[in-house]
Amino acid sequence: MQQSTAFVNWFRNSSPYIHAHRNRTFVIFFSGMAVTEPDFDNLIHDFALLRSLGVRLVLVHGIRPQIDEQVTEHGDIPKFHHHLRITDAQTLQYVKQAAGLVRVEIEALLSMGVSGSPMAGAKIRVASGNFVTAKPLGVLDGIDYCYTGKVRRIDSQAIHQQLDQNNVVLISPIGYSPSGEVFNLSAEEVATEVAIALQAEKLILLTEQSCISPKDNQTIQQLTTDQAGELLQQSTDIAVAVALSLQAAIQSCQKGVRRAHLVNRHLDGALLLELFTRDGIGTLISSTAFETLRPATLDDIGGIMELIKPLEQNGILVKRSREKLEMEIGDYIVIERDGLIIGCTAFHVLPDRHNAEIACLAVHSDYQKGARGNRLLEHLINNAQKQAITRLFVRSTQTVHWFVERGFIPCKIEDLPEPMKSAYNYQRKSKVLFKDVD
Repeated sequence: MQQSTAFVNWFRNSSPYIHAHRNRTFVIFFSGMAVTEPDFDNLIHDFALLRSLGVRLVLVHGIRPQIDEQVTEHGDIPKFHHHLRITDAQTLQYVKQAAGLVRVEIEALLSMGVSGSPMAGAKIRVASGNFVTAKPLGVLDGIDYCYTGKVRRIDSQAIHQQLDQNNVVLISPIGYSPSGEVFNLSAEEVATEVAIALQAEKLILLTEQSCISPKDNQTIQQLTTDQAGELLQQSTDIAVAVALSLQAAIQSCQKGVRRAHLVNRHLDGALLLELFTRDGIGTLISSTAFETLRPATLDDIGGIMELIKPLEQNGILVKRSREKLEMEIGDYIVIERDGLIIGCTAFHVLPDRHNAEIACLAVHSDYQKGARGNRLLEHLINNAQKQAITRLFVRSTQTVHWFVERGFIPCKIEDLPEPMKSAYNYQRKSKVLFKDVD
């Protein structure tokens, strides 16, 4: 029963993301190394699940290890400069072979439908084609890159047509010129340009390792594009593959893609955990902050009521009706995290304009160890200073010590200003505290 309950709770909690992702376009990059792994079919199953949930899916694969294998088998040595392959005429033949082999392998896996397997009944149709127009990279630092190219244009209309027909679009890192030449491209660049051209909801980069903070050696959960740029400049030992993915994420978000995700593909189910859980498992890149503190609006009332409902049931907060919240919504501040209200408080300025009451300070139980309560309180104190308010009052039944630890002093009911004194609920017997604003 515990396992069943956990599954039901997870499924219910994932439903907002299922709704949010339906009919959205996701561009997913994965390396050629991923294709060689024995558990690559698990990733294919996750792609199929996304497709079954209504996600418009574009897959961009790499082929670097497959090209290296072809080169070395023929007695040649792979040539690179600044992490870009130098593609001479012979190497171009290996590029074509590698791209064809990998594309066929992926198409075969996406075509599976064995009864009893995760792919049963999937019936996925895959569309590939000459969606990418390219041009030669040319000569850089005195090095002629030959048939190594860069993206010139993405045929977004043709890709959208395939997505509209419920096809999964599969794109290899190959580009074609109007003169009929073929160019070897960076798969990360192709994925980035495709996401930008489609104005995709997400660019998801399945990386070979996690994006780690140099400060605590933990996976970075969220970065703005500015913060990601600073990380690239300041972290000299960051892995090349992670750096390339960060650069792709920054560029895509700066050019209209809502969010980019760096997800370690070696963690089984990481793609699903990133997309269908509140905090994910990878690194989210966005132009604006993933979590924001802002004034509440009428659209937030449902989220506030959901947040404070458990606290009202436990007697920690006094019950508030929707009508009361609507009337006082201008006094409320919320912390929003990916569309979820995870914190709130109210700041009621009293008629004398010198005193104010802090009310309804609440933080979601899953986020109470991140100093968000402190953040809300500091915001209110700053508000008080800006409005020349000299004293803050609070009424509390079960969080008195929390306020005392932050400089609040207990006082008597008789010390309360009007209208707090006349509105005091003697049955509730709340403790009363105040703090002078410096």
